[in-house]
Amino acid sequence: MRGLVGALLIAWLLIGGIAAAQRGYFGDKRDVSCKNVGDTVLTIVAGPLNYVGANPKIDCKDAPEPSR
Repeated sequence: MRGLVGALLIAWLLIGGIAAAQRGYFGDKRDVSCKNVGDTVLTIVAGPLNYVGANPKIDCKDAPEPSR
């Protein structure tokens, strides 16, 4: 049973990676921000849901600035 769950988890994350790649999250040379990383991670985790109409987004406008 554990092997089946592991295989399903790997398949889920692979589909999420494909969804993120289709959205162009890996190919862009844009600035890295909380929003960009959050969108990418959320798309990978919720990847299969993208194919049934869900469009996950994350908003980090109020995130604290890093110390210098």
